[in-house]
Amino acid sequence: MDWLPPFDWMAILSGFGIGLIVGVTGVGGGSLMTPLLISVFHLEKAVAIGTDLWFAGLTKVSGSWAHHRHGHVDYKITTLLLAGSIPASIGTTAWMHMVGITKKADSLLSFALGIALVLTAVTIILRPVWHRVGLWLERWITDRRRPWLTLLCGVILGVLVSLSSIGAGALGATLILLLYPRLPTPRLVGTDIAHAVPLTLVAGIGHATLGNVHWALLIELLAGSVPAIWIGARLTKLLPDIWTRLALSCALLLAARKILLIA
Repeated sequence: MDWLPPFDWMAILSGFGIGLIVGVTGVGGGSLMTPLLISVFHLEKAVAIGTDLWFAGLTKVSGSWAHHRHGHVDYKITTLLLAGSIPASIGTTAWMHMVGITKKADSLLSFALGIALVLTAVTIILRPVWHRVGLWLERWITDRRRPWLTLLCGVILGVLVSLSSIGAGALGATLILLLYPRLPTPRLVGTDIAHAVPLTLVAGIGHATLGNVHWALLIELLAGSVPAIWIGARLTKLLPDIWTRLALSCALLLAARKILLIA
């Protein structure tokens, strides 16, 4: 068996743990993976972000296809989001190519990562509130304004995801819910995932051109996460939703605090 490459079992177990959380809660993969790659595997922030983008994109491919087959994707919303997010992601990557990973750019990545973690934590813990907020906003968000606001949300997500690897999941779903509060939940989830996959992969390709992806570690993380997501999805009915959301939000806030303190 000497021909087999050595495995980093810590990476496989970490992937399994993150995959389990994703399966149980539906979110949290990218939000927890980047801080883990920085604190446990001691990757540079840019490399952690690039590796996580590929991890997030590849783990959501099968979910995106499943939602497509069940008709749970609103392609009008997805197209509007991508029309904003993909150019924003490419532009952000181009900026990173121009400035390089200087001390100033590294501080910006830390700040963006910390802010994205805080926003995701708030989004998750207040999940039941956003639908009511969206219904309240309907009096101002007219049919004429909604496409332009969707495009703007795509731009925001494109920049944030490219700088932090976080935002395409929980934040994306919340923005869709605020703009389209009457969208059925399965279509909300399917549309969010359908937008997240191309965005994270485009941003991941951008980081790969900068050399910001640890490919060997990525494979080991995926080896642990893929079966764990399947297991977690079957455990989700056994755990109270409020406790899983509270625990995940606390973990994200602690990670944000650590990242912002070293920014």
